[in-house]
Amino acid sequence: MADRDELAAAFEEHRAHLRAVAYRLLGSMTDADDAVQDTWLRLTSADTTEVENLGGWLTTVVARVSLNMLRSRRQRQELPVGDAWPRAADAAAAAGAAGTTGVAGVADPEFEAVLADSVGLALIVVLDTLTPAERLAFVLHDMFAMPFTEVAAVLGRSTAATRQLASRARRQVRATPSPEQASDLARQREVAAAFMSASRGGDLSALVAVLDSDAVLRADAAVTPAGRPVELRGAEAIARGAVAAAARSEASWLALVDGAVGIVFAPGGRLQVVLALTSREDRITGIDVIADPDRLGRLKLALLPD
Repeated sequence: MADRDELAAAFEEHRAHLRAVAYRLLGSMTDADDAVQDTWLRLTSADTTEVENLGGWLTTVVARVSLNMLRSRRQRQELPVGDAWPRAADAAAAAGAAGTTGVAGVADPEFEAVLADSVGLALIVVLDTLTPAERLAFVLHDMFAMPFTEVAAVLGRSTAATRQLASRARRQVRATPSPEQASDLARQREVAAAFMSASRGGDLSALVAVLDSDAVLRADAAVTPAGRPVELRGAEAIARGAVAAAARSEASWLALVDGAVGIVFAPGGRLQVVLALTSREDRITGIDVIADPDRLGRLKLALLPD
């Protein structure tokens, strides 16, 4: 397969699959496209004359590239932001899982239902809470039916250790929110979205409307130039503070923050501030503004797609 045109044609046959694998591993179509491009560059510089299964070889390469990107992102506290929700990648991912006969050979209708709904928000949210190794083991084996021996080779671990990683990830996925919890998250999301929209528009009255009259905002010392914690009480005071910080809202996104809907400020994907929200019915009752690096590092975050 020395001819570059033939190589390119063969690569294009696998591009959709590679994109789906990379997207499920990275949770960002922009990052997934970068991983696929890197895989192409590695293919063009490699000797593939002895490769019998090009699709398997490419999948291994894109998985390794994605794993490195995940690890690097965690070290730099980066978030994959600014992507649209990629329906095409979801369809390819669902197709990749469709050929399996269950997870780890266990007939579990409830879990199969979760996998069947792999195009939904819940799975992406859960995947973002896993470690890079857990995510790779689960995605490659449970969603794309890669044998554990091959997944282990990607991770550089034993097959037994890789099975344990996938098992831990599977337990996390099984903990996907119940219908009641999902309904509450949907309500939280509506409230958080209204707050963020009003902040972006500098709309004081809309901000007051979405805040409980007795709402409390607490910001840690890392947020303020003076280096001291700040506390604001009442809808009016908090709304004025949000208007003053409106410029930040343009680089902010909705996210799950330790299991509840909040807001992250991450310009260029670099996490700087998290707003952990508490709400009752359709009003925000509390805002915890977190910028201390140690506190940020302990949070479980998962961006919510548009």
